[in-house]
Amino acid sequence: MGTIKLLQGNEACAEGALYAGCTFFAGYPITPSTEVAENLARRLPLIRGVFLQMEDEIAAMAAVIGGSLAGRKSLTATSGPGFSLKQENLGFAALTEIPCVIVNVMRGGPSTGVPTGPGQSDIMQCRWGTHGDHPAICLTPAYVQEIFSETVRAFNLSEKYRTPVVIAFDEIVGHMRERIEIPEQGVLPVVDRAKPDCSPEKYLPYDDSGGDVPPMANFFEGYRYHVTGLNHGPDGFPVNASPRIHTDELRLMRKVEANRKDIIRYEEVLTEDADVVVFGYGISGRSARTAVEAARAEGIKAGLFRPLTIWPFPEEEVSAIASRVKSIVVPELSLGQIIFEVERCAKGRCRVEGIYRVDGDPITPAQILAKVKEVG
Repeated sequence: MGTIKLLQGNEACAEGALYAGCTFFAGYPITPSTEVAENLARRLPLIRGVFLQMEDEIAAMAAVIGGSLAGRKSLTATSGPGFSLKQENLGFAALTEIPCVIVNVMRGGPSTGVPTGPGQSDIMQCRWGTHGDHPAICLTPAYVQEIFSETVRAFNLSEKYRTPVVIAFDEIVGHMRERIEIPEQGVLPVVDRAKPDCSPEKYLPYDDSGGDVPPMANFFEGYRYHVTGLNHGPDGFPVNASPRIHTDELRLMRKVEANRKDIIRYEEVLTEDADVVVFGYGISGRSARTAVEAARAEGIKAGLFRPLTIWPFPEEEVSAIASRVKSIVVPELSLGQIIFEVERCAKGRCRVEGIYRVDGDPITPAQILAKVKEVG
């Protein structure tokens, strides 16, 4: 048995990072994610790790990229305004294939918005926030135990596919305290980046001849290579050759899209015979589960689909549900974002209705139950 603790979601995130082997954190304090940084500021020095408070969020993201290039599993944590500032460097990490993990504890917005209240209006930004076509992996845990395990998984996916990974959970889940179990080291898998098996003289950092994810050498281990935000060839130096640019962009996307079954995780509750399914993530998913249980108690055939991976979007799973239910209800702490993805996958085969709230309070089970009754 592992260690039992009563932890806040943000604390569990820090514990998950340490379990995964994170030894570098760079960030800037911002409500409601600051506890992630506070905990790692205490813990990292004890394991010869490095904690840096940078001058701003742009520098924090840049430092995380540098830490990863030097061989450290690297993390930053932020919220809405800081996440916006990180976008350019997040795109740089995607193009240069640098593993790193970004935690976004979502609050209401825009601008300073509601720093101490929950929000889910960053969810499209997690996919499309940076410019250009780029791969995106975003995980959406809803329970403190899940924050721990999904943080470990975020590092694993980042290392395995050489790409930044975002963990997005809302303020309520970040500040909620729950009993969790931290398993013994080795119980959960921990993945490290694949290293080159050639000599430094023969190493090409972006040589995809052996697969879509090239091995990655760490700086300061004898391998010298060029890293640029321009489209580049296998050696890392800029190219203007149209065919190479096109095929490399496709490869970056394929790293994620061709591995959807490895990346996408979700929970289904009572969906087999459901007439109405609630698609909910984060705190809205927790409210949805209570609403589904209440609906069943009243004889209403309701179910829950709760994605732990929101990007890539679980298209096949939502499409399958849409083909057999009357309605899908989508509760969101925004004015409607992910509902359009659900509608796209449903393709008109069922009714899709949203519940939106942006006043700094969560969507309640009663609100969801009322909508389930309305559309059922």
